[in-house]
Amino acid sequence: MKVEQAAKQLEALGNVTRLQIYRLLVRAGEAGLPVGQIQERLGIPPSTLSHHIQRLLLTGLVTQERQSTTLICRASYPAMNGLIGYLADECCADAGCATQTDNAA
Repeated sequence: MKVEQAAKQLEALGNVTRLQIYRLLVRAGEAGLPVGQIQERLGIPPSTLSHHIQRLLLTGLVTQERQSTTLICRASYPAMNGLIGYLADECCADAGCATQTDNAA
């Protein structure tokens, strides 16, 4: 992952409403949630919700699928795992962290 992509995703999640939306979708699993249910659960106006979902879509953290007249939103788990990996993969790389086996000895 490039630093620019990670920064965009972190910026999107830096908004309280978008973070709430994203956490709802992560909790929902692969089935996702219809936009109407997200709106009901968070109690925000549809236009506000639409704006925030659009920002999450643009960063690749969320996908959307139309099923008949319903829009289903889903967390993109590969994007989420990529971001988490980007943040954690080089943990302590310059500090020489002790591994679990080192701690057990």
